[in-house]
Amino acid sequence: MDFCSGFPFEETPDQIQAINAVLSDMCQPIAMDRLVCGDVGFGKTEVAMRATFLAANNSKQVAVLVPTTLLAQQHFENFRDRFANQPVRVEVLSRFKSAKEQKQILADCAEGKVDILIGTHKLLQSDVKFKDLGLLIVDEEHRFGVRQKEKVKAMRADVDILTLTATPIPRTLNMAMSGMRDLSIIATPPSRRLAIKTFVREREKNLIREAMLREIMRGGQVYFLHNDIDSIEKTADELAELVPEARITVGHGQMRERELERIMSDFYHQRFNVLVCTTIIETGIDVPTANTIIMDRADHLGLAQLHQLRGRVGRSHHQAYAYLLTPHPKRMTKDAIKRLDAIASLEDLGAGFTLATHDLEIRGAGELLGEEQSGQIQSVGFTLYMEMLEQAVEALKEGKEPSLEDLLNQQTDVELRLPALLPDSYIPDINTRLSLYKRVAGAKTQDDIEELRVELIDRFGLLPDAASNLLKVQQIKLDAAKLGVRKIDAHDRGGVIEFNQNAQIDPGFLVGLLQSHPSRYRFDGPTKLKIVESLTDRRDRVAFIETLLDDFANNLLVA
Repeated sequence: MDFCSGFPFEETPDQIQAINAVLSDMCQPIAMDRLVCGDVGFGKTEVAMRATFLAANNSKQVAVLVPTTLLAQQHFENFRDRFANQPVRVEVLSRFKSAKEQKQILADCAEGKVDILIGTHKLLQSDVKFKDLGLLIVDEEHRFGVRQKEKVKAMRADVDILTLTATPIPRTLNMAMSGMRDLSIIATPPSRRLAIKTFVREREKNLIREAMLREIMRGGQVYFLHNDIDSIEKTADELAELVPEARITVGHGQMRERELERIMSDFYHQRFNVLVCTTIIETGIDVPTANTIIMDRADHLGLAQLHQLRGRVGRSHHQAYAYLLTPHPKRMTKDAIKRLDAIASLEDLGAGFTLATHDLEIRGAGELLGEEQSGQIQSVGFTLYMEMLEQAVEALKEGKEPSLEDLLNQQTDVELRLPALLPDSYIPDINTRLSLYKRVAGAKTQDDIEELRVELIDRFGLLPDAASNLLKVQQIKLDAAKLGVRKIDAHDRGGVIEFNQNAQIDPGFLVGLLQSHPSRYRFDGPTKLKIVESLTDRRDRVAFIETLLDDFANNLLVA
């Protein structure tokens, strides 16, 4: 309780829920793999702190993997402050430490003398050894590649893994949504937090001057993001000329460690009020008085980057502003325009998760077991893909081995050689037609189909034959799937009914059917029932198939 009371803010309900879920997972016999998705500044780090406390209390070591040196340093200071009253040793591995210091930390870590080790990609090197690693925290997960994440998991099979991110990459989000990873969402903003006002504008000197002056005049600070080291000094000089009232400094990742540390410290203590920088500030930098960010060539930045960078401002209760400067629309790619539209339309607090779903739509879902973090899911169709994935995950949860054949067997193919569609003369709007097709295909019961029939008649009038046939075919599909029928193909002269291997229809009934009507029915192989019958009239064809399926349903094997 003493440790929890050290949190200087009041926990939000979502935060409490996420903390409880993580602590509960850590107490289970199987290793945790939980994704905590919370917007920038919504308190994900506190969830990590509580998990760290539980692990350290049980004499386990904790590794915290972060993407940048600045964030590693900031986490180190925060963790050291929070664990100051605990018998816990916190260390950081980053380029701010000398080679001698790093060597000593690694030796102590291998002996178990270091309880919490925070570091950048250095943590993944083969010379980093832990005596008893219990928890791995991956902060800003979208900044790491798949290989790095797989290397992380290979550290030890029984390590609990806690992943923190504001905008999960499509692959991770897809795994979480399909139940392959546990997911906690922190959607409640801290009290008194205001949404950041976002403007996408073509680059103009007057606009830059006005935005910078407004912030400086109210005693605040400005980030000016220019992601090109070659021309960053030139840009800083131009800004000094444009806004003489500003105290400007420059920070980027190619600076010497001590110099960068000094500049960030000076900016934090308000000795400068404008920081011209690269995307090095993207993760974790928390300067409460910096409340305006101007991003040069925002069309070159990714969706998660835009959202993370925007989250560097508005960390307190002041109104914050983000300006995304772009060239003329004709000089931007279609995807860049989509990204900027998405970020501009979602300026509410807690938009990170929504943005990640936009990213999933723009980039595709990626390979779940391969190295592609985004992908071309359109080649299968998202709905079918998600259905198959859901079935596979369910099978694994029940302890069964999912096979492609089983997944495909659940899809029944019905072809009755008759028009089954929603005519454009009946529903003229194409979007409405497509959404109704999707609803028909997604109908799971007789009641769902009846509900759709009533709605169609209510909205568009009496059903034409083709629309009525569409609902009839869907009903036949549902009935056939329950019986273990894989395919129904009916035409003028009869047709074929193909069964799955595990169909539950009584073989005795099928033998009786062949004996009583030898000229009408015969088996073509072990799973195909061939029908020879004149079914020229379409209504007779539908009625014949429905009657046959009823007979099958009345003659099932008793389990």
